[in-house]
Amino acid sequence: MSATGEPVLAVKDLVVEIDGMAIVDHVSLTVGNGRILAIVGESGCGKSLTALSVLGLLPAAAHVAGGAIRLNGRELTGLSERDLAHVRGNDATVIFQEPVASLNPLMRVGAQVEEALRLHRGLSGTEARAEAIAMMTRVGIPDAARRAQQYPFELSGGMCQRIMIASALICRPALLIADEPTTALDVTIQAQILELMRRLREEVGTAIVLITHDMGVVADLADDVCVMYGGRIVESGPVEAIFAEPRHPYTRLLLATIPTLTGERKALLRTIEGMVPTADSWPDGCRFRTRCPLADRTCETTPPLAVVGLEHRAACWHSAQVEELA
Repeated sequence: MSATGEPVLAVKDLVVEIDGMAIVDHVSLTVGNGRILAIVGESGCGKSLTALSVLGLLPAAAHVAGGAIRLNGRELTGLSERDLAHVRGNDATVIFQEPVASLNPLMRVGAQVEEALRLHRGLSGTEARAEAIAMMTRVGIPDAARRAQQYPFELSGGMCQRIMIASALICRPALLIADEPTTALDVTIQAQILELMRRLREEVGTAIVLITHDMGVVADLADDVCVMYGGRIVESGPVEAIFAEPRHPYTRLLLATIPTLTGERKALLRTIEGMVPTADSWPDGCRFRTRCPLADRTCETTPPLAVVGLEHRAACWHSAQVEELA
Protein backbone atom coordinates (compact mmCIF):
# COMPACT_ATOMS: atom_id res chain seq x y z
CA MET A 1 0.00 0.00 0.00
CA SER A 2 1.05 3.59 -0.58
CA ALA A 3 1.35 6.19 2.16
CA THR A 4 -2.33 7.00 1.65
CA GLY A 5 -3.32 3.40 2.39
CA GLU A 6 -4.26 2.75 -1.24
CA PRO A 7 -2.55 0.21 -3.50
CA VAL A 8 0.34 1.60 -5.53
CA LEU A 9 -1.58 0.56 -8.66
CA ALA A 10 -5.33 -0.07 -8.85
CA VAL A 11 -6.88 -0.99 -12.21
CA LYS A 12 -10.68 -1.30 -12.27
CA ASP A 13 -12.78 -2.67 -15.16
CA LEU A 14 -10.18 -1.69 -17.77
CA VAL A 15 -11.32 -1.99 -21.39
CA VAL A 16 -8.86 -1.54 -24.27
CA GLU A 17 -10.29 -1.52 -27.79
CA ILE A 18 -8.85 -1.89 -31.28
CA ASP A 19 -11.23 -1.20 -34.16
CA GLY A 20 -14.20 -1.44 -31.82
CA MET A 21 -13.19 -4.83 -30.39
CA ALA A 22 -12.41 -5.14 -26.66
CA ILE A 23 -8.93 -6.69 -26.68
CA VAL A 24 -8.72 -6.19 -22.90
CA ASP A 25 -12.14 -6.88 -21.41
CA HIS A 26 -12.99 -5.45 -17.95
CA VAL A 27 -9.70 -6.29 -16.25
CA SER A 28 -9.23 -5.38 -12.57
CA LEU A 29 -6.05 -5.79 -10.52
CA THR A 30 -4.10 -4.19 -7.67
CA VAL A 31 -0.42 -4.04 -6.70
CA GLY A 32 0.68 -3.18 -3.19
CA ASN A 33 3.85 -1.36 -2.15
CA GLY A 34 6.92 -3.55 -2.63
CA ARG A 35 4.86 -6.40 -4.12
CA ILE A 36 5.54 -8.21 -7.38
CA LEU A 37 2.44 -9.04 -9.43
CA ALA A 38 2.94 -11.41 -12.36
CA ILE A 39 0.49 -11.26 -15.27
CA VAL A 40 0.81 -14.55 -17.13
CA GLY A 41 -0.61 -16.22 -20.20
CA GLU A 42 0.21 -17.12 -23.78
CA SER A 43 0.95 -14.51 -26.43
CA GLY A 44 -2.23 -12.75 -27.54
CA CYS A 45 -3.98 -12.92 -24.16
CA GLY A 46 -3.77 -9.15 -23.50
CA LYS A 47 -0.99 -9.05 -20.91
CA SER A 48 1.17 -6.34 -22.47
CA LEU A 49 -1.76 -4.17 -23.56
CA THR A 50 -3.04 -4.22 -19.98
CA ALA A 51 0.29 -3.09 -18.59
CA LEU A 52 1.12 -0.53 -21.27
CA SER A 53 -2.28 1.13 -20.88
CA VAL A 54 -1.20 2.25 -17.39
CA LEU A 55 1.26 4.77 -18.83
CA GLY A 56 -0.56 5.55 -22.05
CA LEU A 57 1.95 3.58 -24.13
CA LEU A 58 -0.59 1.66 -26.20
CA PRO A 59 0.02 1.26 -29.94
CA ALA A 60 -1.66 3.86 -32.15
CA ALA A 61 -4.53 1.54 -33.11
CA ALA A 62 -5.51 0.87 -29.47
CA HIS A 63 -7.18 3.08 -26.89
CA VAL A 64 -8.61 2.84 -23.38
CA ALA A 65 -12.38 2.66 -23.83
CA GLY A 66 -13.41 2.29 -20.21
CA GLY A 67 -12.38 1.72 -16.63
CA ALA A 68 -10.08 3.43 -14.15
CA ILE A 69 -6.30 3.38 -13.57
CA ARG A 70 -5.06 4.85 -10.31
CA LEU A 71 -1.39 5.24 -9.38
CA ASN A 72 -0.87 6.09 -5.71
CA GLY A 73 -4.47 7.31 -5.65
CA ARG A 74 -4.13 9.54 -8.74
CA GLU A 75 -6.39 8.79 -11.70
CA LEU A 76 -4.32 8.40 -14.89
CA THR A 77 -7.05 7.88 -17.47
CA GLY A 78 -7.86 11.15 -19.18
CA LEU A 79 -4.51 12.79 -18.38
CA SER A 80 -2.95 14.88 -21.12
CA GLU A 81 0.16 13.62 -22.88
CA ARG A 82 2.16 16.31 -21.06
CA ASP A 83 0.98 15.11 -17.66
CA LEU A 84 1.59 11.46 -18.57
CA ALA A 85 5.11 12.36 -19.71
CA HIS A 86 5.80 13.61 -16.18
CA VAL A 87 4.48 10.36 -14.69
CA ARG A 88 6.64 8.21 -16.99
CA GLY A 89 10.13 7.77 -15.63
CA ASN A 90 9.31 9.63 -12.43
CA ASP A 91 6.38 7.80 -10.80
CA ALA A 92 6.28 4.68 -13.00
CA THR A 93 8.61 3.18 -15.59
CA VAL A 94 8.79 0.29 -18.07
CA ILE A 95 11.48 -2.26 -18.92
CA PHE A 96 10.96 -3.87 -22.33
CA GLN A 97 12.02 -7.33 -23.49
CA GLU A 98 14.48 -6.13 -26.16
CA PRO A 99 16.97 -3.94 -24.28
CA VAL A 100 19.23 -3.23 -27.25
CA ALA A 101 16.26 -2.13 -29.38
CA SER A 102 14.91 0.02 -26.53
CA LEU A 103 18.12 2.01 -26.04
CA ASN A 104 19.10 4.92 -28.28
CA PRO A 105 22.02 3.65 -30.39
CA LEU A 106 23.35 7.19 -30.87
CA MET A 107 23.59 8.09 -27.16
CA ARG A 108 26.13 6.92 -24.63
CA VAL A 109 24.44 4.66 -22.09
CA GLY A 110 25.38 6.89 -19.16
CA ALA A 111 23.57 9.82 -20.75
CA GLN A 112 20.48 7.64 -21.17
CA VAL A 113 20.50 6.76 -17.46
CA GLU A 114 20.96 10.46 -16.58
CA GLU A 115 18.11 11.60 -18.82
CA ALA A 116 15.29 11.03 -16.31
CA LEU A 117 17.18 12.87 -13.57
CA ARG A 118 17.65 15.90 -15.80
CA LEU A 119 14.03 15.84 -16.97
CA HIS A 120 12.21 15.11 -13.71
CA ARG A 121 14.60 16.29 -10.99
CA GLY A 122 16.36 19.15 -12.76
CA LEU A 123 19.82 17.95 -11.74
CA SER A 124 22.92 19.48 -13.29
CA GLY A 125 25.26 17.47 -15.50
CA THR A 126 27.75 16.71 -12.73
CA GLU A 127 25.09 15.67 -10.19
CA ALA A 128 23.14 13.60 -12.69
CA ARG A 129 26.30 11.87 -13.89
CA ALA A 130 27.35 10.95 -10.36
CA GLU A 131 23.91 9.50 -9.52
CA ALA A 132 23.79 7.62 -12.82
CA ILE A 133 27.16 5.99 -12.19
CA ALA A 134 26.11 5.09 -8.65
CA MET A 135 22.91 3.44 -9.93
CA MET A 136 24.81 1.60 -12.68
CA THR A 137 27.14 0.25 -10.02
CA ARG A 138 24.15 -0.73 -7.90
CA VAL A 139 22.65 -2.84 -10.68
CA GLY A 140 25.87 -4.77 -11.06
CA ILE A 141 27.70 -3.00 -13.90
CA PRO A 142 31.46 -3.22 -13.26
CA ASP A 143 33.64 -0.17 -13.89
CA ALA A 144 30.47 1.90 -14.31
CA ALA A 145 32.25 5.20 -15.01
CA ARG A 146 33.95 3.69 -18.07
CA ARG A 147 30.85 1.81 -19.19
CA ALA A 148 28.83 5.04 -19.03
CA GLN A 149 30.89 6.38 -21.93
CA GLN A 150 30.05 3.43 -24.18
CA TYR A 151 27.24 2.96 -26.71
CA PRO A 152 24.65 0.15 -26.56
CA PHE A 153 26.29 -1.80 -29.40
CA GLU A 154 29.46 -2.08 -27.29
CA LEU A 155 27.62 -3.93 -24.50
CA SER A 156 26.17 -7.43 -24.19
CA GLY A 157 22.41 -8.05 -24.04
CA GLY A 158 22.58 -8.68 -20.30
CA MET A 159 24.55 -5.49 -19.74
CA CYS A 160 22.07 -3.51 -21.83
CA GLN A 161 19.23 -4.89 -19.72
CA ARG A 162 21.05 -3.69 -16.59
CA ILE A 163 21.33 -0.25 -18.20
CA MET A 164 17.56 -0.33 -18.82
CA ILE A 165 16.92 -1.25 -15.18
CA ALA A 166 19.25 1.49 -13.94
CA SER A 167 17.46 4.02 -16.15
CA ALA A 168 14.06 2.79 -14.94
CA LEU A 169 14.95 3.02 -11.25
CA ILE A 170 17.08 6.18 -11.24
CA CYS A 171 14.15 8.35 -10.02
CA ARG A 172 12.98 5.76 -7.44
CA PRO A 173 9.55 5.21 -9.09
CA ALA A 174 6.64 3.75 -7.14
CA LEU A 175 5.90 1.27 -9.95
CA LEU A 176 8.05 -0.68 -12.39
CA ILE A 177 6.44 -2.54 -15.32
CA ALA A 178 8.72 -5.31 -16.61
CA ASP A 179 7.45 -6.63 -19.97
CA GLU A 180 9.13 -10.01 -20.59
CA PRO A 181 12.42 -8.61 -19.21
CA THR A 182 14.45 -11.83 -19.60
CA THR A 183 13.06 -13.29 -22.84
CA ALA A 184 16.02 -12.31 -25.06
CA LEU A 185 18.68 -13.37 -22.52
CA ASP A 186 20.41 -16.72 -21.94
CA VAL A 187 19.47 -18.66 -18.79
CA THR A 188 22.49 -17.58 -16.75
CA ILE A 189 21.85 -13.89 -17.41
CA GLN A 190 18.11 -14.44 -16.82
CA ALA A 191 18.84 -15.70 -13.31
CA GLN A 192 21.09 -12.70 -12.62
CA ILE A 193 18.47 -10.21 -13.83
CA LEU A 194 15.71 -11.86 -11.76
CA GLU A 195 17.90 -11.79 -8.66
CA LEU A 196 18.72 -8.13 -9.37
CA MET A 197 15.02 -7.23 -9.61
CA ARG A 198 14.29 -9.07 -6.37
CA ARG A 199 17.12 -7.29 -4.55
CA LEU A 200 16.23 -3.85 -5.85
CA ARG A 201 12.58 -4.39 -4.92
CA GLU A 202 13.68 -5.06 -1.36
CA GLU A 203 16.09 -2.11 -1.26
CA VAL A 204 14.04 0.52 -3.10
CA GLY A 205 10.51 -0.72 -2.25
CA THR A 206 9.28 -0.37 -5.83
CA ALA A 207 6.14 -2.31 -6.73
CA ILE A 208 6.61 -4.44 -9.86
CA VAL A 209 4.22 -5.67 -12.53
CA LEU A 210 5.92 -8.58 -14.31
CA ILE A 211 4.56 -9.59 -17.72
CA THR A 212 5.61 -13.12 -18.67
CA HIS A 213 4.57 -16.45 -20.15
CA ASP A 214 7.21 -18.30 -18.13
CA MET A 215 5.66 -19.95 -15.07
CA GLY A 216 9.13 -20.84 -13.78
CA VAL A 217 9.97 -17.12 -13.57
CA VAL A 218 6.65 -16.52 -11.80
CA ALA A 219 7.41 -19.17 -9.17
CA ASP A 220 10.86 -17.67 -8.59
CA LEU A 221 9.94 -14.00 -8.32
CA ALA A 222 6.24 -13.16 -7.91
CA ASP A 223 4.14 -12.56 -4.79
CA ASP A 224 0.79 -12.50 -6.59
CA VAL A 225 -0.44 -13.78 -9.95
CA CYS A 226 -3.11 -12.82 -12.48
CA VAL A 227 -3.67 -15.40 -15.23
CA MET A 228 -5.07 -13.90 -18.45
CA TYR A 229 -6.80 -15.56 -21.37
CA GLY A 230 -8.74 -13.97 -24.18
CA GLY A 231 -8.40 -10.48 -22.75
CA ARG A 232 -9.83 -11.46 -19.36
CA ILE A 233 -8.40 -12.46 -16.00
CA VAL A 234 -9.40 -16.09 -15.46
CA GLU A 235 -7.61 -16.67 -12.15
CA SER A 236 -5.84 -14.54 -9.55
CA GLY A 237 -4.34 -14.99 -6.12
CA PRO A 238 -1.13 -15.39 -4.09
CA VAL A 239 1.56 -17.30 -5.97
CA GLU A 240 1.50 -20.12 -3.40
CA ALA A 241 -2.22 -20.74 -3.95
CA ILE A 242 -1.95 -20.59 -7.74
CA PHE A 243 0.82 -23.18 -7.83
CA ALA A 244 -0.46 -25.44 -5.05
CA GLU A 245 -4.13 -25.48 -6.02
CA PRO A 246 -4.92 -23.97 -9.44
CA ARG A 247 -8.67 -23.65 -9.89
CA HIS A 248 -8.92 -22.81 -13.59
CA PRO A 249 -8.14 -25.43 -16.27
CA TYR A 250 -5.99 -22.95 -18.19
CA THR A 251 -3.79 -22.32 -15.15
CA ARG A 252 -3.50 -26.04 -14.49
CA LEU A 253 -2.43 -26.70 -18.06
CA LEU A 254 0.05 -23.79 -18.03
CA LEU A 255 1.69 -25.25 -14.94
CA ALA A 256 1.87 -28.66 -16.62
CA THR A 257 4.03 -27.15 -19.39
CA ILE A 258 6.86 -26.33 -16.96
CA PRO A 259 9.79 -28.68 -17.78
CA THR A 260 10.94 -30.94 -14.92
CA LEU A 261 14.09 -32.91 -14.17
CA THR A 262 12.09 -36.02 -13.30
CA GLY A 263 10.15 -38.46 -15.48
CA GLU A 264 11.11 -40.43 -18.55
CA ARG A 265 14.19 -39.49 -20.53
CA LYS A 266 13.50 -37.97 -23.95
CA ALA A 267 9.84 -37.42 -23.02
CA LEU A 268 8.03 -34.79 -25.08
CA LEU A 269 7.39 -31.43 -23.43
CA ARG A 270 3.78 -30.85 -22.43
CA THR A 271 1.75 -28.38 -24.50
CA ILE A 272 -1.78 -26.96 -24.49
CA GLU A 273 -3.69 -28.16 -27.53
CA GLY A 274 -4.96 -25.51 -29.92
CA MET A 275 -4.19 -21.81 -30.29
CA VAL A 276 -5.29 -18.64 -28.54
CA PRO A 277 -8.13 -17.33 -30.74
CA THR A 278 -7.97 -13.81 -32.11
CA ALA A 279 -10.36 -11.23 -30.70
CA ASP A 280 -12.69 -11.46 -33.69
CA SER A 281 -13.16 -15.20 -33.11
CA TRP A 282 -13.54 -15.42 -29.32
CA PRO A 283 -16.34 -17.86 -28.44
CA ASP A 284 -19.32 -16.84 -26.34
CA GLY A 285 -19.15 -17.64 -22.65
CA CYS A 286 -15.82 -18.90 -21.34
CA ARG A 287 -13.22 -18.01 -23.95
CA PHE A 288 -11.08 -21.03 -23.06
CA ARG A 289 -13.88 -23.55 -23.63
CA THR A 290 -12.80 -24.44 -27.19
CA ARG A 291 -9.51 -25.78 -25.76
CA CYS A 292 -10.69 -26.96 -22.34
CA PRO A 293 -10.95 -30.67 -21.44
CA LEU A 294 -13.72 -29.90 -18.92
CA ALA A 295 -15.92 -27.78 -21.21
CA ASP A 296 -19.62 -28.54 -21.56
CA ARG A 297 -22.80 -26.61 -22.41
CA THR A 298 -22.57 -24.70 -19.12
CA CYS A 299 -19.43 -23.00 -20.40
CA GLU A 300 -21.39 -21.23 -23.14
CA THR A 301 -22.31 -18.74 -20.38
CA THR A 302 -19.56 -16.47 -19.06
CA PRO A 303 -18.43 -17.53 -15.55
CA PRO A 304 -17.79 -14.81 -12.95
CA LEU A 305 -14.38 -14.34 -11.31
CA ALA A 306 -15.55 -15.96 -8.06
CA VAL A 307 -13.87 -16.51 -4.68
CA VAL A 308 -12.40 -20.03 -4.41
CA GLY A 309 -10.05 -19.47 -1.47
CA LEU A 310 -8.35 -16.81 0.65
CA GLU A 311 -7.66 -13.94 -1.80
CA HIS A 312 -7.96 -16.58 -4.55
CA ARG A 313 -10.44 -16.18 -7.43
CA ALA A 314 -11.19 -18.18 -10.57
CA ALA A 315 -13.60 -17.75 -13.47
CA CYS A 316 -14.67 -21.34 -14.14
CA TRP A 317 -17.95 -23.22 -13.73
CA HIS A 318 -15.94 -26.38 -13.02
CA SER A 319 -13.26 -25.04 -10.66
CA ALA A 320 -13.91 -27.89 -8.20
CA GLN A 321 -13.03 -30.47 -10.91
CA VAL A 322 -9.78 -28.88 -12.10
CA GLU A 323 -7.69 -31.24 -9.97
CA GLU A 324 -9.01 -34.14 -12.08
CA LEU A 325 -6.96 -32.93 -15.06
CA ALA A 326 -3.86 -35.04 -15.60
